[in-house]
Amino acid sequence: MKTTIDIPEVLYKKAKIRAIERGQTLKQIVITSLERELEPAAELDPTHTSPWANRKLLPVFSRLQAAGAFKPRPGDRDITELISEDRDDRPL
Repeated sequence: MKTTIDIPEVLYKKAKIRAIERGQTLKQIVITSLERELEPAAELDPTHTSPWANRKLLPVFSRLQAAGAFKPRPGDRDITELISEDRDDRPL
């Protein structure tokens, strides 16, 4: 199947360079990349851990969190309410 997509110039150049380095066509690079991106999660490397899972708070934030600085206080408005208000104020 043929399709047309817009690729940012910088990304296109990187992909084209990679294709040349590997002795492949740009089409082969795109197909391989799509296959890798779309393969089922079960087939992915089980030793891979998400960077999000390994994150650590900076010491100053850890101290603030332990002190309860980020917990809602009585009278604080719900975030959902604030987001809805913001959306209501946007021009159409």
